[in-house]
Amino acid sequence: MLTAIDNKVVEDKLHKLTEAFTPVLYEDDEEFLRNMRRCCLAGDDLRRYRHWEWTQGVGLYGLWRMLRSTGDRKYLDILVKYYESQLEIGFPALNVNTVTPFLTMSYLGEYLGSERYLAPCRDAARRIVADFPRTEEGGFQHMTSDTVNAQELWDDTLFMTVLFLANMGRIEGRAEYVREAERQFLLHAKYLADEKTGLWYHGWTFNGRHNFAGAFWGRGNCWVTIAIPEFLQMAEVSPDTRERLARLLRAQADGLVKYQSAGGMWHTLIDDPTSYVETSATCGFGYGILKAVHTGLLGPQYAEAANRALKPVIENIGEDGVVRQVSYGTPMGRESKDFYKRVELRPMPYGQALAMLFLIEYLGI
Repeated sequence: MLTAIDNKVVEDKLHKLTEAFTPVLYEDDEEFLRNMRRCCLAGDDLRRYRHWEWTQGVGLYGLWRMLRSTGDRKYLDILVKYYESQLEIGFPALNVNTVTPFLTMSYLGEYLGSERYLAPCRDAARRIVADFPRTEEGGFQHMTSDTVNAQELWDDTLFMTVLFLANMGRIEGRAEYVREAERQFLLHAKYLADEKTGLWYHGWTFNGRHNFAGAFWGRGNCWVTIAIPEFLQMAEVSPDTRERLARLLRAQADGLVKYQSAGGMWHTLIDDPTSYVETSATCGFGYGILKAVHTGLLGPQYAEAANRALKPVIENIGEDGVVRQVSYGTPMGRESKDFYKRVELRPMPYGQALAMLFLIEYLGI
């Protein structure tokens, strides 16, 4: 039986998380930058990628939620400083991962009524629809800053790119953007959602028509747990799509309940107890499940699994506010599931953000 956590403890950890966020946000990822010096697909200015990738983008969304939940101007100041700096540097070439920071920028532009922030978002949304490389059946190919990933669908794409497109559809009143987002959710589900377990495979390739190593990767699954309730809250979709996505989320939640560890966390390979437990995925599941319960997509009984994750997550937030036991950015495990077990652990902006999101939703602020 896990000991209950006092809300004051949770609030203290949330404060520490946010205090530690800015240093983690601006910490250079030397491994990523070394790789980009060799493999930058667009060949553009590497300074533009330095702090503008999916890792920062997810982090910024957590900070945006802190601003909206608390109204504290210090979060607004951090966001404005970040986006103003990037506007001076310029934006990198558009791909699935470099879209991610635009999600918070679109919310911030709407919040401030700022054309300075909305104009780049409007341009990015237009180019996603018009220019993004596509797989068979029109899926967004998971092209990144350094890898083409031809004819590949990854579950990451739903959070990293599709949510932004849907949000711009809402902001701009562009129904065609929402319909495209709807189509992407359903197409990714067609090839990634496993009917037997309810869990989602990391990826699918039309070149060979298989799910690579067949991994139910933790953080990849958590993007789905988060993206479905976020999407259904922000977008007006058809009743059939809403019911289809709600069913997929319930099936996934059933799988997550089944494979949750005795200590309350989830493993980096969800169905493999020999793989390490991983904090960012656990936070993503906690947040997504609670948000789905609070918005009526899941029944209240599912909250128990999320609440069981709270104690170990709190224990993995250090006194310095840095989230521990977070796996580094993870490409596709193409041949072996053991690949995921070897991914190193290190502090990352998305680890901070996913913990923020979980604690915010738990506290109901």
